[in-house]
Amino acid sequence: MTRQFGRRKFLLYGSATLGTSILLKACAGGSPTASESPAADSTTAASPAAASGGGDTIKVGILHSLSGTMAISEKSVVDSTQLAIEEINQAGGLLGKQIETIEEDGASDWPTFAEKARKLIEEDQVVVIFGCWTSASRKAVLPVFEEKNHMLYYPVQYEGQECSKNIFYTGAAPNQQIEPSVDWLLEEKGKEFYLVGSDYVFPRTANTIIKAQLEAKGGTVVGEDYLPLGSTEVTPIISKIRSALPNGGVIYNTMNGDSNVALFKQMQGAGLTPDKYPVMSVSIAEEEVKAIGTEFLKGHYAAWNYFQTVESPENTKYVEAFKAKFGEDRVTNDPMEAAYISVNIWKQAVEQAGETGTPTSLEKVRAAAYGQKFAAPEGPVTMNTNHHISKTVRIGEVRDDGLFEIVYSTPAPVDPLPWNQFVTDTQGFTCDWTKTGVDNPGKFKET
Repeated sequence: MTRQFGRRKFLLYGSATLGTSILLKACAGGSPTASESPAADSTTAASPAAASGGGDTIKVGILHSLSGTMAISEKSVVDSTQLAIEEINQAGGLLGKQIETIEEDGASDWPTFAEKARKLIEEDQVVVIFGCWTSASRKAVLPVFEEKNHMLYYPVQYEGQECSKNIFYTGAAPNQQIEPSVDWLLEEKGKEFYLVGSDYVFPRTANTIIKAQLEAKGGTVVGEDYLPLGSTEVTPIISKIRSALPNGGVIYNTMNGDSNVALFKQMQGAGLTPDKYPVMSVSIAEEEVKAIGTEFLKGHYAAWNYFQTVESPENTKYVEAFKAKFGEDRVTNDPMEAAYISVNIWKQAVEQAGETGTPTSLEKVRAAAYGQKFAAPEGPVTMNTNHHISKTVRIGEVRDDGLFEIVYSTPAPVDPLPWNQFVTDTQGFTCDWTKTGVDNPGKFKET
């Protein structure tokens, strides 16, 4: 049964064979070499007039990794994006027109993401782009969107500390995932934490937030270790955990890639079981549980806003529609659901503006997005003027079937805070793109 708390506080590359490269994290930094060429997989392009409202279709871009290391994760997000667009088209379209998608392959290579974003904007003249997974890819395309004054809808939880006028973020900010999970662990599992992560921007930023939060709330960090992305050399870390937490304690996991496979298998082999050494992960969802093996993850925890097990009419409809289109063996997860939200929030903003978001009408569509509400599979969401959405926070415990039993849920959606309030450098900062009279509405302090 879900217990509710009033606090409002911050992927593993799945593979059929555990020996293959598993997932790169949503917010990992660095630029891996793509395993395949960055060739695009595009639909037939319509004329440029279509984007400006002069044709029979409205063109939108989908920019994710369809090849390379991230493809196995991002393809599922593409599927969910296409499902949302198909539903709109089947219901009569948008402003009397059908939505046409042009897919481009970021190929798990960050410069390629920037190249393809520019191509979608300049050559295909799409009115909006849905895409990116890693923070590295998002940061690579951001200068393009700012230069062209275009719009990206980004569907993955991330490390925060960013608030761009040219991005709508539909995944969680840290106060909608990391911070509430730390609160819950302090209350339910103990005050001694060992932090393990991959050596990139998201884990290091997340742990900076966690350490500041624990210091403020009476918790203790007894150890902190990072591995290069993809490293499986976890044995020394497990030995350190045993030494630092001889009687058990919390392990907060921001590891990514093959490291997660090695971590959970070797923890179980070393007798570090979830009853004494509960692991809280922020990179493992339903697909990743299947890839690692339920037997290694049962009893451990993950923090997200959405799980497939959310009980609501909207989620039942979403899961049934997704499985009907893509197969009964498929599962849904948080980034997929956030992508579904992205399309629907954008669609509602376009309807309200009466414009598609061409260069001459982008500001009107952007403004129309503020305050948009959507009955999402995860529950009601609202787009804020800081370009992030209010979201319910949940913690799930891995159960026998590989899905999550929801053990924590906020009673209402939590408002997003892009600038972290535990980290000294960003305390007091806020973001509001409707704010006037300040130099930078994306980062300022109220006077």
